[in-house]
Amino acid sequence: MQTKPLLEIKHLKKYYNIDQGWFKPNISVKAVDDVTFQVYKGETFGLVGESGCGKSTTGRTILRLSEPTSGGIRFEGQDISQLPYQEMRKLTRKMQMVFQDPYASLNPKKTIRQILTEPLRVHGLYTPEERVQKALQILEIVGLSKYHLDKFPHEFSGGQRQRIGIARAVILRPELIIADEPVSALDLSIQSQVINLLLNLQKEFNLTYVFISHDLGVVQHITDRVGVMYLGKIIELANTEDLFAAPKHPYTKALISAVPVSHPSEKKERIILTGDVPSPVNPPTGCPFHPRCPEAIDKCRIEKPPVVHLDQNHTVLCHLLS
Repeated sequence: MQTKPLLEIKHLKKYYNIDQGWFKPNISVKAVDDVTFQVYKGETFGLVGESGCGKSTTGRTILRLSEPTSGGIRFEGQDISQLPYQEMRKLTRKMQMVFQDPYASLNPKKTIRQILTEPLRVHGLYTPEERVQKALQILEIVGLSKYHLDKFPHEFSGGQRQRIGIARAVILRPELIIADEPVSALDLSIQSQVINLLLNLQKEFNLTYVFISHDLGVVQHITDRVGVMYLGKIIELANTEDLFAAPKHPYTKALISAVPVSHPSEKKERIILTGDVPSPVNPPTGCPFHPRCPEAIDKCRIEKPPVVHLDQNHTVLCHLLS
């Protein structure tokens, strides 16, 4: 693994202010709260957690689709967290996103020809004729054909639309792709096809992925390292193999215990968490997980947990391991 990360996130925060009216103070929703991780060239870094934990907001903030409240975002050694709009727009050629909903992410008024050639036009790449040729090439790579070029998004299935969304992201030959739940809206039979497509594209174009998902089975298959998020924080980060073999944080243990076994004869003890994820408007004191943690001690309710480095590649946010 390279010593210098392609993407480096340091103490990233994204807070949303909510105006409650004239006679009440504004409140902040801490969607992303002090997140730090690195992504290296050619790897797939996973972000997992329950709905509402902040993983999608993290992905959008990295690309400045949502402006960060504070913290550092470095891409290829350059701090991009405060780049002016025009400079950031140029940089999007190297950083692209695949969105979760294939039905909402494509403009219904544009043909596939227009959707795929527009990124090339915006960045001033190639002649109009060459852009069409590039669109045809990328369509073939993602499993579609010339016949689809002048159709509209509503004429495609969900799996085909997601292939088009992936083609739109890859046509610029980016360095980094943020894949935000790219298979969660698809049928199970189509999910494996799209995952294999992403893996093949990664090999062919030397892509780096930040793969956001709540499906730990998919994450185990596709990622090299994983960050587990809870209430806006990364509470455990490790190599994928180590994380699934020996999770350390009680929340990670509960998530992994819910992954279906590969064979009916296998036995696995299921850890059932009680209660719901607390509101990010009013997070708990101390450890954010303590109201649902089956192993919580008094210290967990009072003090914020430290970052514990179990080894060079495994960190945990937990009092029980400090």
